[in-house]
Formats: sequence, C-alpha cells, structure tokens
Amino acid sequence: MRSLSYDTVVGAVRELVVSANLNLPEDVIRAVKKARATEESPMGIAVLDEIIENARVARETGLPLCQDTGTAVFFVERGEGVTVDGPGLEWAIFTGVRLGYTEGNLRLSTAHPLTRENVGDNTPPTIHTTVVEGDKLKLSFLAKGGGAENMSRLFMLSPSEGEGGVIGSVVETVESAGAKACPPLIVGVGLGGTFDTAPILAKEALLRKVGSANMDKKIAEMEGKILREINKLGIGPMGYGGRVTALAVYVELRPCHIASLPVAVNLQCHSARHGEVEL
Repeated sequence: MRSLSYDTVVGAVRELVVSANLNLPEDVIRAVKKARATEESPMGIAVLDEIIENARVARETGLPLCQDTGTAVFFVERGEGVTVDGPGLEWAIFTGVRLGYTEGNLRLSTAHPLTRENVGDNTPPTIHTTVVEGDKLKLSFLAKGGGAENMSRLFMLSPSEGEGGVIGSVVETVESAGAKACPPLIVGVGLGGTFDTAPILAKEALLRKVGSANMDKKIAEMEGKILREINKLGIGPMGYGGRVTALAVYVELRPCHIASLPVAVNLQCHSARHGEVEL
C-alpha cells in the first residue's frame, strides 16, 4: 500500500485549480484556430480572434480566462493500492479548492441555493471517484461556468426514438441555448445508464481532448452527425451567426434498462478550462 501526503494532494489541487483558470488547453486553442479558418461570418471571425487573444493575455498576465471561474468538479481515479494520510482524500480536495480559489484571486461562485448567500471559498467541490487498479491517484479538474451549465438538459427518451431521438435532443438543447452558453461549444453527451448517471457521463465527456476520436466507430460517426447538425443552426461564435457553433461533440455511453433511453447534454463554453495531475 502506498501512502500519499495530505499536503502533497492539497498543493496539487490548489495548483490545478489556479492553472486551469489561467491556461486554455492547447487542444482547445488548436480547435479555435481551425474554426477560424473555416468560419465565414466576419463577426464570428472577430470573436474567434478575441478568444485566441484572450488566451494569450491570460497566460502571460496571470489573469483568469473568464470572470466566471466556475464551480469545481473533479473526476478522481484512485488506485486501490494508494491512500492519503491525515484527514484523507476528499478533505484534501476540499482544502485545495478553498486555497486555490481564495489565494489565487479567482471569483467565488458558490452560494446557498435559496438564500443566495455566498459560501465564501467556492466549496464544496463536486467529486466523482472511481477505484481502479494500481497505486496512482489521478485528479481531473473541470471549472464549470454557470452560463453553459444552466443550458444543459436531461431527456428520458423512449427506446423507440433511437439514434434519431438522441441526435434531435442534443441539437434541440444547443438551439434552445443560443448565445447563452457562450459558443463555440464543446458538447458532452451521456447516453444510457440511469437518470442520475447519464449527466455524470455527459460531464466526463467534456474532459476528452478536442480533436480526439471515439474508439467505437459507430459512436464516432454519431458524434460527427450531431456536430454537423449543430453547426447547421447558424448560431455561430457568441451567437453572432456563422458556421461554427460547436467545436466538438463527445459521447460517453453505458448500458441502460430495456425500457429506458436516458440522454444527458452538458454544454461547455469556449473557455473550456480543465486539467489533470497524476500523483
């Protein structure tokens, strides 16, 4: 059994939170540049240029990519042969998030759902943990802004609706969101599972590298179909019109009940801030 220092995990989480909010991943920047080469709308091109410039300024000045630095979401792969000493893993993530958001001068965006009183340190983070083989700890972080999150949806379809129903539900979600989700988007789709697992699959799909291909050829083809249909909507970058409403669509799936077809759609804005660390 391998033991990780509590302070090591806290420090890694703190660094991950701050770094992700200041540095747009290279795969996203490449996708935006590719989109700029295909966009025909003058306003759309101008928006894409601003996104690229914004990423440069954030990286060089240490300012956040967006004023909405999001809620903290973690996907954790915990090896069955590793432990975290002291207060343990979850508290280490809590503490790292608190320090990252307060000491990193990031906006504190979590509040009581009814009183709207701000929590003051952007906790609690949302943590999804999977136990895997080995003695490593992998932490994947996603800063989830409110605009795109608010426009995300869950559909409980009839199995008879099939692939067409899945594609229609995703496109409907993006069309309804319009400019509110800050396109160009990355679209995560959770297909199958249950009412509660489909949204988690959709959110986890947002961690895939933009430009990667699904290993399942049929699902990869469906991702391409959905992306093409979304980009036919004409919403364009930041809703100004154009060919590029989404940069990518990624589907994660799980077997479901024979009488069910859950489809969750989690939208991510162009400021797709995420990162990972392995300890």
